[in-house]
Amino acid sequence: MKDTIIIGGGAAGLSCALVLGSGLKKPFAEGKNVAIIMHQKASHLQTALFNNVLGLQPGTLGDDILKDGKEQLANLYPEVEQIEKEKVKKIEETNFGFTVTTNKQSYDTKRVVVAVGYTNLLDIEGLESYIKPHPRAVIEKDRIWLENKDHLVKKNLYVAGTLAGWRSQFAIASGSGAHVATDILTIWNNGKHTKVHDKA
Repeated sequence: MKDTIIIGGGAAGLSCALVLGSGLKKPFAEGKNVAIIMHQKASHLQTALFNNVLGLQPGTLGDDILKDGKEQLANLYPEVEQIEKEKVKKIEETNFGFTVTTNKQSYDTKRVVVAVGYTNLLDIEGLESYIKPHPRAVIEKDRIWLENKDHLVKKNLYVAGTLAGWRSQFAIASGSGAHVATDILTIWNNGKHTKVHDKA
């Protein structure tokens, strides 16, 4: 039984996993476990080039961010389980939370963060009733979002990144994932507003 499963290993999903991973050693997170289903094949980052992102060397490639992000997560927070080569097919609500079913197996979890792209190719069963036209994308591109309020689709079901209704900008997607992570940290910490800062 997982506490949180993140679906998607792009900017939003990896940012969410890094922030949650940084909180796992806190006393309030004792016994919590987190997994991320990497699901990176369709990430818009794969073909991206970044010159306008604070902290990134101009000319940084999105494909390198995907690879480096996975390594960063594994090296800093190995407690966060990275699930590779599986595609989520279904999210089903249960009396304990959710069952996430992939093309290979099923996982039980208290909460889910959906952080995949915002194309209309999304085909995860169980999300159909939340899919709406994207409010911040041009109509011709036929983008979608999961209708939510402040990243929360329904209790313990979150969405992050472009699928949350944000514009397709790396810094925005990353911040959205971090936002969701701090909301989950706050839940872990009995409702006390929580964030994790690295200090020298």
